[in-house]
Amino acid sequence: MNHRYTILTLSELLAVNREGERGFSLCAEHARGESLKRAFLWRAVRRAAAAAELRELITQLGADPVQTKIPGAGHRGWANLRSAVARNCDEEALVDECEHGEDHALEVYRNALDDHLPDFVRQLVLRHFEDMMSDHDQIQFLRSDTPQGGIAAASIGGHARQ
Repeated sequence: MNHRYTILTLSELLAVNREGERGFSLCAEHARGESLKRAFLWRAVRRAAAAAELRELITQLGADPVQTKIPGAGHRGWANLRSAVARNCDEEALVDECEHGEDHALEVYRNALDDHLPDFVRQLVLRHFEDMMSDHDQIQFLRSDTPQGGIAAASIGGHARQ
């Protein structure tokens, strides 16, 4: 069976997860609060794990994950993060950039789920999408203005699903 389009889709998801891992790691480096650092690091670890699963699946389908890179695929969602860090932005701006990066990642995952994927691939992609949705909701909670939310409550989302 020819899995060319499935491999291309998985390669784009891999690029999005790699960039998400780098983005969350960068945010963790620049966050001032320990709980927010942990929340960002937790998400970086989750993106790294998703990337590892995608690499393994691409290999199982007969392709080399290194050779099937899609240039610039992951960078679109995290494009402003580096400039925000260079401006020495506050934690709220870091959270905003994380949310923007995750918005893009969710869009890529939605598009992938609209494709005709083999069932075993769809199951993995759907699980990643659901995890990402949960993380996205928690990121929105981090920046909410409610008394129980906000940046100070960052550790709630960072370790709730460990």
